[in-house]
Amino acid sequence: MIAVVGAIIVIIAVLGGFTVAGGKIPALFHLSEFIVIFGVAGGSVIISTPVKVIKATVAKILQLLKKNPFDRTLYLDSLKLLFEFFQVARKDGLVAVEAHIEEPSKSTIFKKYQTVMARHHAVEFFCDSMRLVIAGSVPPHDLEAMMDEEIDVHHHTETLTVDTVQKVGDALPGIGIVAAVLGIVVTMAAISGPVEIIGEKVGAALTGTFLGVLAAYGFLNPLATAMEHLNASEARYYYFLKAAVVASAKGFPPIVAVEFARRQISAEARPTFQEMEAACSKKPKA
Repeated sequence: MIAVVGAIIVIIAVLGGFTVAGGKIPALFHLSEFIVIFGVAGGSVIISTPVKVIKATVAKILQLLKKNPFDRTLYLDSLKLLFEFFQVARKDGLVAVEAHIEEPSKSTIFKKYQTVMARHHAVEFFCDSMRLVIAGSVPPHDLEAMMDEEIDVHHHTETLTVDTVQKVGDALPGIGIVAAVLGIVVTMAAISGPVEIIGEKVGAALTGTFLGVLAAYGFLNPLATAMEHLNASEARYYYFLKAAVVASAKGFPPIVAVEFARRQISAEARPTFQEMEAACSKKPKA
């Protein structure tokens, strides 16, 4: 949601400043320039980017329009889920939690925490890691290394979406120049016409450069940076889950295992130990 607010501020600042300087807003809007700039940008993305990455990029941008999911509520629910999960494993044995990780959507534990279930890839990451703990054939230090590798692979995949937006943003000023040159070509064809017509066509050509630079530095490049921050928050959540799984695999009690996880939460979203302990001691409703 904050991304929308920033975009609105950029638009108001540009149009407001132009109006204060005596400009007329309709002079900035020429359909031909929009077609060239955004058509070329879209075509270049299709040429250079796999369809799967394009879909992931669109999904990531749409996610920025919503509230950041990796907040205090998600982490508190995750701590409660982990504690309850490890409690069952400690009391009834690891075999007792096998059914929960095989089908999380049907699990009586996971279904209590819908905020966690919404993070599908993270739930899959946790369940796959717990399968190795149940198997008992992977030492904790090897399990930790394996989980680190999976996090790196996932993070690399997520950076592809950032690279896509960043590259388009870097290319837009050049595409704007292409639109401006095409506008000048049109202007030269009408050079013998009235001065007013020539001035209008030159203005339209310059609008191409303006739109390319504005779209790059006012929207797409900041959008890529926002996506990087979102990816970093998601990676932090994976390290949070990894800390809990590895601590449990080493045989720590449930409350200690979730404390290992709590220490991985960034300061702005981290609950205190007392808050975590109080939340875990409450029996959640099914």
